[in-house]
Amino acid sequence: MKNNNESKKTIGFNINQPKETCTDVKCPFHGSLKVRGKTFTGIVIKNAFHKDATIEFLRSRKIGKYQRFEKRRSRIKAYNPECINATKGSKVKIMECRPLSKTKNFVVVESLGKDYLFSAREEALAESKVKDKPKEEPESATKEEEKKEKEEKEKSEDKKE
Repeated sequence: MKNNNESKKTIGFNINQPKETCTDVKCPFHGSLKVRGKTFTGIVIKNAFHKDATIEFLRSRKIGKYQRFEKRRSRIKAYNPECINATKGSKVKIMECRPLSKTKNFVVVESLGKDYLFSAREEALAESKVKDKPKEEPESATKEEEKKEKEEKEKSEDKKE
């Protein structure tokens, strides 16, 4: 018989084991999925589908001509195991694995907690998408009077002819 400590599978990197357990085959801790290659830390911006998450992280790219750096965003789709279950706004660590689908080559291996600026960023984005429509001004009494005067002038001109 194995002890409790021996039954936990390590993935070969210094990452905290999830507290929950799952029976997922694609979980790197409780299943047979092996991780390798690149590691990124980012924020979950979408988790619309079951066991799926879209992670966004910032990177800098050098512009040689100006000897400066520019900020760029990258979005990666990753598999989100049941034992980790990262939600929208969570800061996570993802690692590369074999292709799990057409667009998923990464798996979430650790949840690092909530990003404290995520909700403020979401609100600012929502406000920027809403366009302020110009309010229609109710016709003032002077404008109505002007219209009546024009109509009377046209009628009087018609009568003269």
